Amino acid sequence: MKDESGHTQISMITRIISILCGIALIIVIFVPIWRIQLDAPQYPEGLEMQIHANKLAGDVEIINGLNHYIGMRTLHKDDFVEFTVLPYILGFFAIFGFITAKAKKKKLFYLWAIAFFLFAILAMVDFYNWEYEYGHNLDPTAAIKVPGQAYQPPLIGFKQLLNFGAYSFPAIGGWLMLLVGLALLGCLIFELRNHKPFFKCMLCAKRTAASILIIQIVFIGCSSGPKPIRFESDNCDFCKMTISDNRFGAEIVTKKGKVFKFDDLHCIKAFLEDGEIDTNEIGAIYFVDFSIAETLIEASRSYFFQADQVNSPMGSNTVAFGSKDSLETYQTRFSGKEVTWEEYLKN
Repeated sequence: MKDESGHTQISMITRIISILCGIALIIVIFVPIWRIQLDAPQYPEGLEMQIHANKLAGDVEIINGLNHYIGMRTLHKDDFVEFTVLPYILGFFAIFGFITAKAKKKKLFYLWAIAFFLFAILAMVDFYNWEYEYGHNLDPTAAIKVPGQAYQPPLIGFKQLLNFGAYSFPAIGGWLMLLVGLALLGCLIFELRNHKPFFKCMLCAKRTAASILIIQIVFIGCSSGPKPIRFESDNCDFCKMTISDNRFGAEIVTKKGKVFKFDDLHCIKAFLEDGEIDTNEIGAIYFVDFSIAETLIEASRSYFFQADQVNSPMGSNTVAFGSKDSLETYQTRFSGKEVTWEEYLKN
């Protein structure tokens, strides 16, 4: 079917499904997308963590407390840039669906469907990478250490983690996204079978969808979230020495996503004092958690401890912790004092 200007139109059923898919994606923003459940004899009712588009919910604090004993880092909403961008991405695809239904053009529908499939793949890869880091990046000083043991939850399905059984499945939002994907796939096949200039349109749609995917990746990459410090590879942006000790380090991320890395609190302080960067350009500052090697924590959630025995790379002798409990544990071992970031900068 063609409109008055000669453009090939999508069918009425595809228009209706496009509208329903748009509505479903809006719903996804407000309901849990994924859930991870932990079952163990000491928790007969189980523990559940729900992952929303913009937050974590469920028994997060209890799970954080348990994870402390095996060296897994605690989970906080502010650590995930995905919670900032995902609602907007879902809203973008929902509006795209409404526009597609209104415009009725097949090329626009092909673009929308293929871009959504690429986004879904990227989202699952990102989720797997998060689970891998979460389960493998362990604190070497943890109370419970099992040589060679990792605690990566399953991407989907079941996995035994010590005495806990871990289940990972889509929640209502995840099932809605799956239904959207299947509905778009069915409509895509139906429309392609009735569209003669198939290859030309597919090529155009793929190119445009690839452009949208690149924009999404750049958008995420330019966000103010931390970037991993590559120890034994990255150099300090102040002293230019290789950052080698994974218990120390700091990072400045500008509002435009540029990253400056440092091997010690002394270097980031000197960098700021020298005016190497306008403080108005700073998006966030992060520090390596001394108790969980290579783990970056945001400045507002950091606790600092100063002691001569710390022996940091560039002589600040000051370390950061992600929790008050961790700081107090080390405070009993070293004779030092707790300081704030602001106090350290004034010294």
